[in-house]
Amino acid sequence: MKQKLSIMFIVCGITFSSLAQNFDKKIRLDESKKIGSAIKSQEQTLPCLGERKTPTTDLKWRPILTNNFISNEPKIPDQELIEKIIEEKTTLKNKKILNKSSNTELSTTSVTPIVGTNYLGNLNTDSSPMDNSIAISNGGWIISVANNTIEYDNTSGTTVYYNGLLNFINDSTITGVCDPVVLYDSQADRFIFFCQTSPITINSKLLVFFSKTNNPNDGWWYYKLNGNPLNNGEGFDYPKMAVSNNELYISGNLFFQPSGTFDQAILYQITKSNGYSGGSLSFQYWTGITGTPFTLLPVSLGQQGSYGPGCYLVSTTAGGASTIKLYDLTDDMTATNEQLNYYSITTPAYSLPGEASQLGTTCKLDNGDCRALSGFYLNGIIHFVFHSDIGTGWNGINYNRLNLSTLTNQSSTFGAVGVADYSYPSVVSYSTSSADKSVMIGFGRTSPSIYPEIRVVNCDDSMNWSGSTLVKSSINNVHYTSTTKERWGDYTGTSRKHNSSTPSIWMNGMYGNASNKWQTWIAEIHDNQLGINDIEIENKMKIYPNPVLDNFYVEFTLDSTTNLNIEIVDINGRLVKSLYNGNGNVGANYFSFNKASLSSGLYFLVIKNNLKTIKNEKIIIN
Repeated sequence: MKQKLSIMFIVCGITFSSLAQNFDKKIRLDESKKIGSAIKSQEQTLPCLGERKTPTTDLKWRPILTNNFISNEPKIPDQELIEKIIEEKTTLKNKKILNKSSNTELSTTSVTPIVGTNYLGNLNTDSSPMDNSIAISNGGWIISVANNTIEYDNTSGTTVYYNGLLNFINDSTITGVCDPVVLYDSQADRFIFFCQTSPITINSKLLVFFSKTNNPNDGWWYYKLNGNPLNNGEGFDYPKMAVSNNELYISGNLFFQPSGTFDQAILYQITKSNGYSGGSLSFQYWTGITGTPFTLLPVSLGQQGSYGPGCYLVSTTAGGASTIKLYDLTDDMTATNEQLNYYSITTPAYSLPGEASQLGTTCKLDNGDCRALSGFYLNGIIHFVFHSDIGTGWNGINYNRLNLSTLTNQSSTFGAVGVADYSYPSVVSYSTSSADKSVMIGFGRTSPSIYPEIRVVNCDDSMNWSGSTLVKSSINNVHYTSTTKERWGDYTGTSRKHNSSTPSIWMNGMYGNASNKWQTWIAEIHDNQLGINDIEIENKMKIYPNPVLDNFYVEFTLDSTTNLNIEIVDINGRLVKSLYNGNGNVGANYFSFNKASLSSGLYFLVIKNNLKTIKNEKIIIN
């Protein structure tokens, strides 16, 4: 329901209900422009291996059983050439360091991402990188996964379940896992969780779990796919996952073993409905994909509901290019005549960056390559992100909108050449209308003058960028598997809570802890305008005097007793001071505060109800 302000400020209790289910029928692409297709396997059946029940007593202080497998990193196409280019770019960027920690980002929009509830996420089990992923349901359950742990939290940041992945899987034939991915299927109101066996061998197994209900504590149905379906000595790696109205899609790359040489990409197409009830799954897979993509990114619908039949996928070239590879899986597997069609889309040229520096160590962070990392589909457009060189070897976010009606791509980059590297972005829709193309993008940032940190930035409907906001700074630099180059990727997770009346975004990323290891941090993200458009304002809350000289006063009126949090945050969304946490009374409410040691400048006074921001006002401290 909406809150109303009368006389001064009225706040009603906040409840959210599910938005109407949306079905976005896919656009029929111009097949005269397709370049090729792929080879479809025969349809197969995958039995359910039973239920996996998650007890609620395992919390973070308990021992976590992990594996100690170390396998050779698979080789990307043209790896030797790519490594040479990265070395040259690193040398180039070292010649252009501005030697300052100031932020030179260009902000062209008034939206400022603000960090809400935030807390420690999955603990490190000596993995680098942590391969973190996150999903939030309409009911408010948050599932966060990383190498080698899984946890369930509520939106207050309370951990209800925490366990090692091997304990969670509870399969004696599985001795090591990696690359966990979790998503929330808003159309089915269920979770899907994926991980793969480690080390990567010709006996690779892909482990898939469907939640029995919308509460992950109620258990999961367990399935096991063959990661070497061609039986030709290959192993599976670099997974991506998405859903449409009727199906689940899992993509990855196949590498010959034990050399780790890349062969081809693969896409599994799976009917999903039986997965939620523990029945057998029908599936098929696609190989021989035209264009030889390296890492196919399937995309789900970016807001509440689903789309289909079939799905869209994108792929970028790891070493850089001036084209985007678009794939259209034309129909569900029940259609029998479905195809995986390939289109080449022109885009501004993108290229590899150099390695990234961090404060206090000569150990570099691996910027990886230019493969597509995260995306979604909405209203005829595929939104997706990766990172690339944005100037003299410096790395930045490369955000894209691929228009399916015109088969054209619009891209924009964000970063700070000569100051910092921005890497491993993930993107999520940040609007209440499917016509509004606004997004939030989470990413990692580092520089010679700062430790690695987690940040978030907004890009609005007109492709204007906000300044980025710090989500979590590192306690130290990171170097525990190498003294020369540490893994930085491979993912940063973002997820949208679909049934909020205003956009609610949750993200997790990696920062450095005191032991020079990666750690996961989870945060809710909103913006400096959240709550204003969803309140009918008759008379604004009173804050006086403003500018503030010493004491200042806040007045508003409530039509019912409700819990309130009153805080001061800075322009980057960082909490400066918690002023009040308790009940607001029916009728007029009067608060007086002292500016204390607040430095002069611009701040926001934020009022929250049940952790949701319902009002913020600018205050100026003199």
